[in-house]
Amino acid sequence: MIKKKNLLGCSLESLEDFFRSLEEPSFRAKQLLKWIHQKGIIDFDKMTDFNKLLRAKLKEVAYIKPPLIEESYLSPEGTKKYLIKLDSGTMIEMVRIPEKKRATLCISSQAGCALQCTFCATGAQGFEKNLTSDEIIGQLWLANFGDDEKTPITNVVFMGMGEPLLNFNPVIESAKIMKDQMGYGLSRKRITISTSGIVPQIDNIPNNVDVSLAISLHAPNNKLRDEIVPINKKYPIEKLIKSCKDYISFYDGKRNITIEYILIDGINDSKDLAYDLCKLLSGLSCKINLIPFNPFDGSNYKRSSMTNIQSFKEVLVKKGFITTLRVTRGDAIDGACGQLVGKLKKSIKGKNLIDAREI
Repeated sequence: MIKKKNLLGCSLESLEDFFRSLEEPSFRAKQLLKWIHQKGIIDFDKMTDFNKLLRAKLKEVAYIKPPLIEESYLSPEGTKKYLIKLDSGTMIEMVRIPEKKRATLCISSQAGCALQCTFCATGAQGFEKNLTSDEIIGQLWLANFGDDEKTPITNVVFMGMGEPLLNFNPVIESAKIMKDQMGYGLSRKRITISTSGIVPQIDNIPNNVDVSLAISLHAPNNKLRDEIVPINKKYPIEKLIKSCKDYISFYDGKRNITIEYILIDGINDSKDLAYDLCKLLSGLSCKINLIPFNPFDGSNYKRSSMTNIQSFKEVLVKKGFITTLRVTRGDAIDGACGQLVGKLKKSIKGKNLIDAREI
């Protein structure tokens, strides 16, 4: 019996290979990509420029199936959080953040996360699985075609559940579909991959896809970062910063990197650490995004006071860094940065997570 292939997560290159394997012309790949990702059509019989013979052939060996929106939650300021059900029964989350004439989608790349960053609810629940490219791009498909929201998604950030660079190939495949003119046609400035610092894969990104890069830093020295972001013990700050500089050099200096820094009261928000951060980032083409910590059940951390946040920002600005303070959106529905949990199908570390806080 032939195992059918889900074509939802296939890039143009993958689809061209697929059609060649069927002894069909490769231009069919562009047609299919356009049907799925521009028109939202996932029924082969509705693809009118495919003849009946081709449609029948496709139905024998393939299908197109996105995940399902199980529930959605709307915050007072308009941020919308979705609980997405995968075929395995696992639930993941994505968040739509509206602006005036645009919308940003924060998507997940894994169910759970193995990195256990101490400021993040996702890491506290453990890891279940890497998402397939179908499950990753399926989130963007759902946001555009599976929901009643009218504003199309103009920006995508890989900042949901999981560490994107620990699921490298499906993330890259999905980003290619996002960029493709027959897909969603998003520019590289509108697609951001955020990483906690998986150095070997940062080095691999430019050879695979041109997107924006964000580094989840949160501390200016190894001792503190080892505590907050444990992957730092494997890829310490010195290696991470070198990798960032190499990334920029690949593009002849015509790129900058976003540095994400969550401000936690009494942990990483002192003026001395702000000066240390300036010293660390000296010579790196970057902008800094300060993020007030978002509380979650089980964490003893507290959000920095606005006085400390402004003092920290002041130091960075005076030293010449472009620095923004992220407005907290979606915290009323546990949809803000660091709050994404979902519902894993299986128990992690002996704990039943079915009743975890849903997004």
